[in-house]
Amino acid sequence: MNLINLENVSKAYGPKPLLDSVSLGLDDDDRIGVVGRNGGGKSTLVAILARVVEPDGGRVTHTRGLRLGYLTQRDEFAEGATVRSEVLGDRAEHEWAGDTRVRDILAGLLADLDLDAPVAGMSGGERRRVALARLLVPESDLLALDEPTNHLDIEAIAWLAAHLKDRKVALLVVTHDRWFLDEVTTRTWEVVDGAVERYEGGYSAFVLAKAERARIAAATESKRQNLLRKELAWLRRGPQARTSKPKFRVDAAQALIADEPPARDSVELTRFATARLGKTVYDLEDVGVSLGDRAIFSHLTWQLGPGDRIGLVGMNGSGKSTLLRLLDGMPPTSGKVVRGKTVQLAHLSQNLEELDPTRRVLESVEEIRRRITVGKREWTASQLLERLGFPGDRQWTPVGDLSGGERRRLQMLRLLMGEPNVMLLDEPTNDLDIETLTELEDILDGWPGTLVVVSHDRYFLERITDRVAALLGDGGVSMLPGGVDEYLERRAAGTAPTRQAAAPAGKAAAPAPTAAKPKASGQDWKARKELDKLERRLEKLSKQAAELHEQLAAHATDYGKLQELDAKLKAVQAESAQVEEEWLMLAEDVD
Repeated sequence: MNLINLENVSKAYGPKPLLDSVSLGLDDDDRIGVVGRNGGGKSTLVAILARVVEPDGGRVTHTRGLRLGYLTQRDEFAEGATVRSEVLGDRAEHEWAGDTRVRDILAGLLADLDLDAPVAGMSGGERRRVALARLLVPESDLLALDEPTNHLDIEAIAWLAAHLKDRKVALLVVTHDRWFLDEVTTRTWEVVDGAVERYEGGYSAFVLAKAERARIAAATESKRQNLLRKELAWLRRGPQARTSKPKFRVDAAQALIADEPPARDSVELTRFATARLGKTVYDLEDVGVSLGDRAIFSHLTWQLGPGDRIGLVGMNGSGKSTLLRLLDGMPPTSGKVVRGKTVQLAHLSQNLEELDPTRRVLESVEEIRRRITVGKREWTASQLLERLGFPGDRQWTPVGDLSGGERRRLQMLRLLMGEPNVMLLDEPTNDLDIETLTELEDILDGWPGTLVVVSHDRYFLERITDRVAALLGDGGVSMLPGGVDEYLERRAAGTAPTRQAAAPAGKAAAPAPTAAKPKASGQDWKARKELDKLERRLEKLSKQAAELHEQLAAHATDYGKLQELDAKLKAVQAESAQVEEEWLMLAEDVD
């Protein structure tokens, strides 16, 4: 049954149309992934389909009585809302507790949250999980999800994918998470140049089909073709989860990549890395790190060698960012960290250092270096900027006018221009679209050095790293030969820690509303008191940051004042990041 029809729909913000005379339909058995560059019109298309945004021209038709669940990128809640009021409304406890589907949603998304806790003051990941639960609890005919995996960890993303696969509902999802697309979608729409190109199959099939179309059309864009071939080679040699056969003839596409070499020549890269780094990169010997009364690492002994490419996984608050800071020079509580004499380190943190808003994009890169060599090829700053989504005139845009994703790309490029031989990347894929991710992966493929990556983007993690290490709550670092799949299996089997409820004493956690809560110990009481203190501090810092943003906007033409305000904002953001990590770590210990 047809659910939604678009007829000659157009929409523009400014002179260039995002959608130009688009006609398409969505049926009740469709499971569609929407891809395209940032700013290309993906979110606009979904908002028009959901009738949240009106088109400039054309018509949008819904079937009568359509039950549509729409998740936006911004999670908005009523003032004074609690988890219970947002997710369950006024439903009686016996009513929702007797519904297996609702219990599964609460257990999968809200196991660590108190149903009566206020939503205000929650972290971005917690708010996202509440918003998802609110959307999934009611029955729907169609779920339209705009970046549903934002702020979720690998385990939550895997749970959401499994839930959506089992749920008999039409699905329309915008996401840059390519693993998630392959798991839950069977068709792909690419929004490009005002049109919507349609493909059968999930992300892997989309890549194959696009390469086949390019081959038939004798495409002359060698750069784009080479990137597609490299991506195809990875799909062909990558994890089995991405080798499902598409529904169209792929013989020609397979022939296109039959002789394609591996994405990386690991032996050659290791040889280069050893020449640049020597034998010692990092040796951690009997290291301990504590935050207050909580031991994050205990008797940790770990070695990082030349050419190692490690993906780091673990729950939010398990200490992944702390481990990166330890490698970046943070002193341990006990033990010692031996760093090789030739190490030239670059560390991309989640909270990016603010750039000078008055400088141009190209100037900001060239002040580091004008050209670098990656693998066997030399690149200028301008060439690399173009590869990462800054064409022509965009390179002369003031940094202050860039979006969050553009600033992240710029910061990543500045790190690469420093020609480091060790890189620590903490959530490098935030706010990046699929095309930019592919370009970044291609650059990193030829980069000879030691790499440690923390990311919830499973595809990116598996694509650019060779091994996976996990923080399993035992104070150490465990290497997992089976990669992310092994990590999720150990979590499911109970051999790795799971989220623990952080409900106040005497209140029940979401998945077991009728269970009695043990009386809080003195240590729990102290931990909760410290949590309250940290929450109040976070709220204060958030207000300070909002005020500084307003002042920055008010003094947009006063460069001297801008620099002063920017320095203050940087300090507030750094303190906020530190306080939030302390809160996450303490929250894990509160029952």
